[in-house]
Amino acid sequence: MKKKLLALVCMLTCIFSLTACGDAETYTEYEQQKMEVAQEVAANNVITLFTDYLCQGYPFDVDGLTMEEISYLCNQYFQVEAEGYAVKTGVESFSSALDTIGEIVGIMDTSATIDGNQIVVNVEVAGTKKDATAEIVLSNDMFMKLESASLNPTASMGELMKKAGLNTLIGMGTVFAVLILISLIISAFAIIPKIQAAAKKRKDAKEAANKTEETQPEVVETVDATDDLELVAVIAAAIAASEGAASTDGFVVRSIRRRY
Repeated sequence: MKKKLLALVCMLTCIFSLTACGDAETYTEYEQQKMEVAQEVAANNVITLFTDYLCQGYPFDVDGLTMEEISYLCNQYFQVEAEGYAVKTGVESFSSALDTIGEIVGIMDTSATIDGNQIVVNVEVAGTKKDATAEIVLSNDMFMKLESASLNPTASMGELMKKAGLNTLIGMGTVFAVLILISLIISAFAIIPKIQAAAKKRKDAKEAANKTEETQPEVVETVDATDDLELVAVIAAAIAASEGAASTDGFVVRSIRRRY
């Protein structure tokens, strides 16, 4: 049993070792030499170009120059092949970062990788307020032309914890907000049938009222027959008097029309 367990551990160790070896980049001797030169150019030339000169507006202000003029002056003054746009954006990035980290007092470490037609150099610098990492991108050729430059302040442990806590708070708040919304929707399911029942009740009551009005009997006006006989007698007597007759015998009233 112990032998089987030991064999299993050895096999897993070999698998992880092979995986680690597969992930590691392998460079030729020539590529390693190019990366070493790129690290020296980035640490000694490029960072000095930005921090000691261009960010101070000396010997020229990049805002008032064209891209071609910036490239020419960098080559003439500092022997740095550079694209004008890379220099201009680099000045903006370095100026903003220097306000946060203070003055750069030293270079701590450098590392480089080759990414196709580019050599990416990371330079860790120490500042009077906090540290930062400069990312310098050079062309992967004999000129090593500056293609991009940026300076990124390194977040402290407290800042990282604060950011992580804020992200956690936002995530949990979003989850609780969604849960509350879902609970409100579920609660509304119990109210909907009540609303429907109340609407049906009002509809049924209205239909019943309309049906009652349709079936209500008509009111027939009745006429008192006694009053009609008295009226006939009075009219007959008046006619007999106008005719000079002694009685109303022989008179027949065929119809009576009321005059208004």
